[in-house]
Parts: sequence; structure tokens; C-alpha cells
Amino acid sequence: MKFLTDEKLLIVGAAGMIGSNMVQTAAMLGLTPNICLYDIFEPGNNGVLAEMNHCAFPGMNFTATVDPAVAFKDAKYIISSGGAPRKEGMTREDLLKGNCKIAAEFGDNIKKFCPDVKHVVVIFNPADVTALTALIHSGLKPSQLTSLAALDSTRLQEALAKEFGVQQCKVTGAHTYGGHGEAMAVFASQVKIDGKPLSECGLSAERFEEIKQGTIQGGSNIIKLRGRSSFQSPAYQAVKMIEASMGGEKFTWPAGTYVNEGKYKNVMMAMPTTIDATGVHFTQPQGTAEEIAALDASYAHLCKMRDEIISLGIVPEVKDWCKENPNL
Repeated sequence: MKFLTDEKLLIVGAAGMIGSNMVQTAAMLGLTPNICLYDIFEPGNNGVLAEMNHCAFPGMNFTATVDPAVAFKDAKYIISSGGAPRKEGMTREDLLKGNCKIAAEFGDNIKKFCPDVKHVVVIFNPADVTALTALIHSGLKPSQLTSLAALDSTRLQEALAKEFGVQQCKVTGAHTYGGHGEAMAVFASQVKIDGKPLSECGLSAERFEEIKQGTIQGGSNIIKLRGRSSFQSPAYQAVKMIEASMGGEKFTWPAGTYVNEGKYKNVMMAMPTTIDATGVHFTQPQGTAEEIAALDASYAHLCKMRDEIISLGIVPEVKDWCKENPNL
């Protein structure tokens, strides 16, 4: 089997449902033969290792460990789902304190054991703030670390495809920006349905508002339907992000990226992004005045969460970030 690279890919939280799906997806896509499974729950981690070996993927070298020094050593690519999962009735923000402490330790492990890592994807909630925490503690460049935000956009795309009875891929420009949470900004002005602008498709404002709210509550709906937080879709999108960083197909869905320019400063937020072998690159969103106002509100919400983790001592004051990470 031909692989994109032979460099080490580390999956953090590999014993969980998202983590184990990421391991399998990365192997099926042929990203690298060297995949390390890391989780503090050793029986589950070894169980995933056994299952992967039972798949009999040609040429694969799976390893598993509960020792961060072993796991992070020589890792060139990392995806972490190693936080507490969201449960029914919880918002992503409910996970803030505990998961940001985990993210701080995660970033410290990167700085200590694999400072030359090439790209890191953080996908545990609240992803914008856990990723920011990891970035500050890791010492990495902003272009080297991204967070999962694409699910909000793919959920919007799916809902519009269902509404108009077209294949999902026929819906383009369906994007959400800002935070990956209840305050996300849903953009419709660039949407086309099979090449036709959404504004010309006869969708009422009331119906779009229903679709918008369904998008915002997409994760909650999965929990209600399946009895647990979504795991297949975040696993797939996260692996596609890391694939792009390895030099594979570019990832063009919105990703969470560090923003510190214009009116948006010192946050991780979903923007129009491209991930490739040189890292993540973003541009400013184009939208209506109403959409930009929603993005401004989402940014304000992200700042509030950022300030909360500062007050908890998980990250330093913004002015001192450069002491922890000279790249900021």
C-alpha cells in the first residue's frame, strides 16, 4: 500500500469512539503506516490496538501506550479527541474548565516531547478554547494547530440538500464561522443550490431560520438520536484535516484557526480556511451586514470564554502569552 508519509501520527484519546474511528479512518485512507494510540484508559487503548490489528491492514505498524513520553516522542502529526465527551443536556461550553485543563497538559506534552511536530488538530469541546489553550502551551506557530469546525458547515449543507432534494455535494458555500458552539454565525449569502443562488430558490426567511437553528443544535440532535455524542463525522473530518497537512487533498471546509488581526484578536475561531502541507491559511469572511453582525457576536462570546480560562489560571493574561509561546 502506498502511504502519504511514513512519519508518526499520534491519536490522543484513541480508546474513545472518536479516537478509535480516527485510527481506522487514517489507516483506511493510507495516511501513514506509523500510527500511535495514546489514552490513559489502558484496557480500552489495547482493545482498539487489537481490533486494528485484526483488520489486517497491509503494511501498518500500530502501537499503543499510556505513557505520554512514549506517545508524543517523534510525533509529526497529532489529532486529539482526549477530552470528556458531551452528554445529553450539556452545551459544549459546559465542558470548559475540565477540558481546558486537559488541553493545557496536552500542549505541555507537545512542547516537552515533540516540539518539531508539523501539524496538530484539536477536536474536543469547546474546541475553540481547548485549541487556543493547547496552542498557548505548545509553543507552536498558529499555522501549525487547528480545531474542528467543519461539522457545523456540513450539517448546514446536509439540511439544505434535504430541503431541496439534491445531492449534498450540489450545495456549495454553506458555511458557519466564529465559534463552534451555540453562538456560531451561520452564513447563507454565498450558498448555491446546484449552481443557483439560495436567494433565488424560494426559501422563506422563516424556513431558513428553522434550518439555521437545526444546524446550531446539530450535535444535540445526534445525542438525542444515538444516545451519545457524534463520533463518526468528527473522526472523518479531523483525519481529512491532518491528511491535508501531510500533503494530501487540501482541506477547504472552515477550520478553527488562531486569529489576531483586524477586529478579531487573540482567539481561535472558524474562518474561511485552507489547510495544506504548509499549514492553515485564512481569509476574512464575506457576508451581509447581518451575517457579519452575527460573527461579531460569536467573537464576543469566544472572548468571554477566553477570559474565563484566563481567570481560572489555565492560560496567562493575553499580554503574557508570548512568554509561554513566542510565536504569539
